[in-house]
Amino acid sequence: MDNNKKKKSTGGILSIITLIALVIIVIFIASQPNYGKRISTTEFQEMVTNGEVSDVYAQGGTAIIRVVDSSITDAQWKKRADYYVTYTDVSIIFEIVDNYNNSDPAPEIKINFDNQVQGESWVSAVVPYISLIIMIVLVYMFYRMIRNASRGNGAMSFGKSKARVEKPNVKFADVAGADEEKEETREIVEFLKNPQKFRAVGARIPKGVLLVGPPGTGKTLLAKAVAGESNVPFFSISGSDFVELYVGVGASRVRDLFDTAKRNAPCIVFIDEIDAVGRQRGAGLGGGNDEREQTLNQLLVEMDGFQGNTGIIVLAATNRADVLDPALLRPGRFDRQIYVNVPDVKGREGIMKIHAKNKPIDKDVDFTAIARLTSGFTGADIENFLNEAAILAARNNRATITMEDITEGINKVTMGPQKKSWVVTERDKKNTAYHESGHAILAKLLDAGETVHEVSIIPRGMAGGYTSMRDTDDEKYYTKDKLLNKISIAMGGRIAEEMIFGETTTGAANDIKQATKIAHKMVTEWGMSELGFVNYGSENEVFIGRDYQKQTAYSEATSAKIDQEVSKIIDGCYARAKKTLEDNRQILENMAQLLLEKETIYTDEVDMLIKGVDPKEVAKSIDKKEKTRKRKEEKIKKEQEIEQAKKLQQVKLQAATALNKAGILSTSELEMIKKEVNATGLLENKQTKKVVKKKEKTAPKTTESAETENVKSETPKQENKDESKDSSNKDEQE
Repeated sequence: MDNNKKKKSTGGILSIITLIALVIIVIFIASQPNYGKRISTTEFQEMVTNGEVSDVYAQGGTAIIRVVDSSITDAQWKKRADYYVTYTDVSIIFEIVDNYNNSDPAPEIKINFDNQVQGESWVSAVVPYISLIIMIVLVYMFYRMIRNASRGNGAMSFGKSKARVEKPNVKFADVAGADEEKEETREIVEFLKNPQKFRAVGARIPKGVLLVGPPGTGKTLLAKAVAGESNVPFFSISGSDFVELYVGVGASRVRDLFDTAKRNAPCIVFIDEIDAVGRQRGAGLGGGNDEREQTLNQLLVEMDGFQGNTGIIVLAATNRADVLDPALLRPGRFDRQIYVNVPDVKGREGIMKIHAKNKPIDKDVDFTAIARLTSGFTGADIENFLNEAAILAARNNRATITMEDITEGINKVTMGPQKKSWVVTERDKKNTAYHESGHAILAKLLDAGETVHEVSIIPRGMAGGYTSMRDTDDEKYYTKDKLLNKISIAMGGRIAEEMIFGETTTGAANDIKQATKIAHKMVTEWGMSELGFVNYGSENEVFIGRDYQKQTAYSEATSAKIDQEVSKIIDGCYARAKKTLEDNRQILENMAQLLLEKETIYTDEVDMLIKGVDPKEVAKSIDKKEKTRKRKEEKIKKEQEIEQAKKLQQVKLQAATALNKAGILSTSELEMIKKEVNATGLLENKQTKKVVKKKEKTAPKTTESAETENVKSETPKQENKDESKDSSNKDEQE
């Protein structure tokens, strides 16, 4: 704290001195006289000979001139002039003026010549001292800049590490859906807390741990949890922070980072996105001597070179482990690779509960059902859609987040917001209704491991409508039959358009792309065709330095066979999907009719239509659900209003009591306020309760009074039961 205060005070003094110097310089510049246009000695002599000059004042190598008809007054003279001329010897100016004044015949108006020495102004006297002060300030600032550079601060500290030192408050309890990953990193925590336990049995703790996984799976969060549990210094830096404009800076920063870590051992060094600096050497156009490779070489030396880094554990995170240099992944550097996978259904439920801790979730929200709907979601995705759900609840003035808010939040994250304001023609609307109905019916009738969650003809994102499907189970492997069914489902929209309108539209572009992609992978990568157990595919992502000259491993004849097999799969799925929809044409008509009326339907409505329920009955069911939902919202809203009114009454009563104690409010006025509060019925009178309790305790109960009391106490209960029955009957009738 003292050093910070000292720095602030020094900086303040320097700022004040600099400001004063600038003000004086501005005053000096503003106070400089205006001497008009500069002329040569020859021009001056011509003006004198022609009788145009009335006054001349010479001082310090400059002679200022006022002409005969000048607008400059006597008061302004010597501060202002019409012209000026510079000279090396004042006798030249004096001789020109004297020759004119003593000429024959004598001039009518002689020139007033003054060569007296003018007193120095205060500004001129102060300027040298100001210059000295400015020089001292500049020297001091340069000294501070060099000193800060030596300490790792300032603009010249290029070679100093940009690592941030912190002690995260994240614990393992804050990380869900990664039980095995936490178990792997828990050993690091135990080693940092009790290294003798491992050394006693001859165990060597891993020098480096590489966290690998898709974006958003919680790699950085897991690293922070390790530091939070270990309670040791945590140096965090991004891979891109090493590389700078200047050559050699990256290697210098690596050295400085590990030197600082050695002084603070035991500690954790975390390098996020290490692929920015750890890519394979010799891959690309930079050659073997570029800045990034020098940085990588220094990192390799520091992690497992001639010098030991006892007590330093390096954690790194990346989602591109395939492009890292092999020397970085060998034992002794990153001894252990932990794959942080996308969470399963249990993990997703745990992550949701963690992110929902600080949010008012409605009691009807089922996290287990949401976890099943969000197959493939990462931790970042879950946090995002819960945040969107909270925003939607606040936008609709709800105090709690409902299941509808969460469902809409999921759709908003995956597909974008609904665009109800779009102007859609009746033809497009009808086409979309049949298109989405074709997808939904095939998804229900063909087993592809997915269930229909929502069908809508409201535009969302780039789509004119959508059929939202979620995996029923977290299956990692698909059978051939399920893949063929997925292709058929993708074709359902196009086939429905052909059946109803006899023509096709451009709306199935994405469906065609998806179906072709699955069919191509079945042939080239998964061996699900007559070509057999052969892989003809390549990696999805190409690393230019390694794969630039990679060629296909099959001939043109084989390529033609692949195309034939893909077409065969597509044609077979198309025929099966068309037959299924033709057999269920009435269901297609009913679903499209319902979509045109209600715009959006969900799982229950789809199931009812598949069972053959009339669309009018399904529409009534939707209306009933909507009424129930609105009643529930109104009830919650009334409860919120009552609760808010209670709080206001409590605040009013507390304020009145405080004012009464302070003597500002009289006792009678306080009693009046209490009566007003009690009259609202929102707050119960505690004193009345006490009196009733005392009476109950003191009053003796006779047998008759006890019996009558029992009868009275039983009667309302019976009435309440009857009332509840009546209300339930009313609900059933509705």
